[in-house]
Amino acid sequence: MMDLAKLLDKPSFQGTTRAVKRERNFELSLSALVTGLNAAGNEFQERTDLYSISSQEASFWLNSGITIGSKLNISLKIPKTFVLENQLRLIISGIVVYAKSDRSAKKRQLVSIRLDKTYKIVLSSQK
Repeated sequence: MMDLAKLLDKPSFQGTTRAVKRERNFELSLSALVTGLNAAGNEFQERTDLYSISSQEASFWLNSGITIGSKLNISLKIPKTFVLENQLRLIISGIVVYAKSDRSAKKRQLVSIRLDKTYKIVLSSQK
């Protein structure tokens, strides 16, 4: 059996012993309002459902054409519950890191954004 210390000293194996930290990703259907600038540079506002979300990234389908590097804002409704007396709105934003067209899908483009570290929670209007 090969000595593990000798194996790890070889340059081709440097850094392989670091633990890979995986982020928890939630696949869910959560209604969202996405706003920003489309590929033509025009402001848009589109209702969609989140495809997945984690602490660092969110994915969703859009009809609006988006380019990588665009900044988008997402507004999510947080419903009132037994503990939460009023409906709230979570506002998050981020930069588009992935955009893939799919003409066979209900919405035409799958978009993923890298989320900013900041967010805002506001009291939602009663509608």
